[in-house]
Amino acid sequence: QVQLVESGGGSVQAGGSLRLSCAASGDTSRILYMGWFRQTPGKEREWIGNIRTSDGTTYYATSVEGRFTISYDDVKVTSYLQMNSLKPEDTAMYSCAAAFALYGFPLSTEGAYNTWGQGTQVTVSS
Repeated sequence: QVQLVESGGGSVQAGGSLRLSCAASGDTSRILYMGWFRQTPGKEREWIGNIRTSDGTTYYATSVEGRFTISYDDVKVTSYLQMNSLKPEDTAMYSCAAAFALYGFPLSTEGAYNTWGQGTQVTVSS
């Protein structure tokens, strides 16, 4: 079992920054990838990006590339989502997820991930 707990959400003005954390516990050696997603009411969950825990290789959605950075601390077993130049349209519930293997689902889709955190709200005001 792997558990994920996000933290760091809150309210910020447009142009500001926030850093979200996703702390993993349990059988964390199983984690191959950590992914970040966000969702607003009435919309599908949107993939933000992911990181390969073995070497830190990252991939990002075009909507956040250049503004958001994903990192992973293998000592703390925690992934971070650094969000800069925030915009009101970044307002959403942000969740992290862990993938234990590649089952054929693209890492940009929910099906690739085995366990999810509870989410943390980010609100960006104009």
